[in-house]
Amino acid sequence: MSGPERRAQVLAIAAEEFARHGLHGASTEAIAKTAGITQAYVFRMFGTKKALFLELVQAAFERLSDAMREAGEGETGLGALSAMGAQYFDLLADRTGLLLQLQGLAACGDPEVRDVVRSCFARMWDTTEHGTGLDPVTVKTFLAFGMLLNAGAAMDVEQVDAVWAEGVRTRIQPGLFTHVTTETNR
Repeated sequence: MSGPERRAQVLAIAAEEFARHGLHGASTEAIAKTAGITQAYVFRMFGTKKALFLELVQAAFERLSDAMREAGEGETGLGALSAMGAQYFDLLADRTGLLLQLQGLAACGDPEVRDVVRSCFARMWDTTEHGTGLDPVTVKTFLAFGMLLNAGAAMDVEQVDAVWAEGVRTRIQPGLFTHVTTETNR
């Protein structure tokens, strides 16, 4: 296996491990064993466990921001926001990517992790704001709904037969944000 292929293999294995167990619970020994390599080789490739975790968290956020940007291209305003929202909703099916983002947020007690996650969230904010041209209150509302969708997907609310779960599952329709403006929220 070539070096780039091995690196991609380890990243895929590590993504699953960190998504399930987080920064502190994940095991580089388990990652190495699954990849059929030594733990020392994992450290040679990535330096530290935290560096590997941060690379994966950053990649998960970048996939989301890139997909939202692409979905909104050619649109502005609420049309762009609607396209971004539909793409965001569809990406919730990537459970590993979703859980990596949430594990990144959960590990923000570590200043280095917090700085990376802040940067990732800033990029998502900028993608939404610049891609739509909408005001900060609408962007904030959109991202707040996104965080609720993240929580629902993490809890796998698709499997829950309850009124509250149905409410969380409800897709956001484009008209929802028409009344949410800086002017109406002063």
